[in-house]
Amino acid sequence: MNCPFCRHPDSRVVDSRTADDGAAIRRRRQCPSCERRFTTVEQLTLAVVKRSGATEPFSRDKVILGVRKACQGRGVGDDSLARLAQQVEEHFRAAGCAEIPSHEVGLAILEPLRELDEVAYLRFASVYRSFDTLADFEAEIAVLRGGRVEDASQLH
Repeated sequence: MNCPFCRHPDSRVVDSRTADDGAAIRRRRQCPSCERRFTTVEQLTLAVVKRSGATEPFSRDKVILGVRKACQGRGVGDDSLARLAQQVEEHFRAAGCAEIPSHEVGLAILEPLRELDEVAYLRFASVYRSFDTLADFEAEIAVLRGGRVEDASQLH
């Protein structure tokens, strides 16, 4: 690490702390040449690998934008969407992944969205998994029901 003041090619780490809920490391450094101190921040950047092979930085805003369409008219608030996007990002950070296939981002969205709103989940899954027939919807609804009693007449 070059000193930003005298450009000396080395520095000594004086203190290290986590920042941004563990997503970054803040380090206090001291230059052995000029003795001045400075701070660096080291951050793991998540990159999403698109189908075309191109990469772009992971964006919570992009996750929210995609999920917001599925939640349209469902009464799901912005705070809930922000928490969902944070859950997705934390999932990948915890796994230690630096590059994530875009397909994996969609898969990581499904479970938190299912817990948030089942109708929004079904909408998102129908586009994401390319449902073609009514049978695709019926199969996914059966999985969502997972043995729950849906009809009051079945209670008797």
